Amino acid sequence: MTVSDTPFTSVEALTTLRETCEATGLAGQDARLIRLGENALFVLPAEHIVVRIARGVEVLDDVRKEVAVAAWLAEAGIPAARTTAHPQPLIVRGRPVTLWQLVPDSGTPAGLDELAGVLRRLHELVVPVDLALPQMDILSRVSERIRATPILTEEDREFLLARRRELQSAYDTLAFPLKPCAVHGDAHSDNLIKAVDGSIVLIDFERFAFGPPETDLAVTAIEHTLGWGTRAEYDHFAERYGFDVLTWEGFPVLKDINELKMTTWLMQNVDEDAAIAQEFHNRMHSLRNPDAPRRWRAF
Repeated sequence: MTVSDTPFTSVEALTTLRETCEATGLAGQDARLIRLGENALFVLPAEHIVVRIARGVEVLDDVRKEVAVAAWLAEAGIPAARTTAHPQPLIVRGRPVTLWQLVPDSGTPAGLDELAGVLRRLHELVVPVDLALPQMDILSRVSERIRATPILTEEDREFLLARRRELQSAYDTLAFPLKPCAVHGDAHSDNLIKAVDGSIVLIDFERFAFGPPETDLAVTAIEHTLGWGTRAEYDHFAERYGFDVLTWEGFPVLKDINELKMTTWLMQNVDEDAAIAQEFHNRMHSLRNPDAPRRWRAF
């Protein structure tokens, strides 16, 4: 097994972080893992840097895009995560790595009102031609996750792949009412940081693309359907943005797509935690029983 074939566990991510620090001269002794998902994120408190480690070189184009998007948002005056001055991205142990300036977090989470404001401002931006944002591919990486994981039965694997094909076909027939624009691609309030100076900072540019803004709005709407927040909070979000995606006839397709994505995203870390494994099986049950109540935990 080569280094790049090594499973992307928290242990492997830490090894990659240590080699990154050695290569860049950064102090990593007090590194702390803050998230393990599609990427591993470590904070280096002494350096005031966040290290973002992607799973493999197959996503290198997306990582390069993240760096380019950060520069564009800075030029556009959008409060957003900024890279450090290091040449980026790095390739360490066969994994793309980027380095980001740590945003001083106030400790108060950003709310849906702030998210609606950020999305409205983002969606109004004119995208420069030289940025070359990819077209939205809403189900990208889902097939790869399903085929790569060893934890599925063959029956489960075929079910998920068939569901992905069905949802792609349904998505391709949608007629979106809003004008295409730059979209975040993972637009939930956890991808905002309320900084100590009161600013709201947008983070995580991996899924940035050019496509329907409804796909960004649907993320909050789906969280509402799962009971993650109140109806009043959601209504204020829709009012602040100026469009309620729940009222659009195409929303059920986006809802089903996001449930599949949320399930396969969580599937990648089943071996890390018993609670994640339990929640993954809960979500699989929901996908197989679309009319059953959703009692999903947020991770």
